[in-house]
Amino acid sequence: METIKKHYRSIITMITLILLQAIAFAQDSGGTSSSSTTTTTSSSTTTIQPWMWVVGAIIVLIIIIALARGGSKDSSVIVTKEEKIRE
Repeated sequence: METIKKHYRSIITMITLILLQAIAFAQDSGGTSSSSTTTTTSSSTTTIQPWMWVVGAIIVLIIIIALARGGSKDSSVIVTKEEKIRE
């Protein structure tokens, strides 16, 4: 139970990514249909520039690093108070 509490964010992130993959695969139109089909052709070309891939990869890395470092408890601040004792 303690390990689940320690890795709560990682588990939630993993489950979210699995669900997003399932949604992406569900949209795949690879299946065949038994009903009549109508074919129409339209051509639209979308070209993604290489710099967009680099920017996207950097954003994903920043998100992963933020999730990995966000749960650390080593960054807490300890404040101590000193009092003078009168003699």
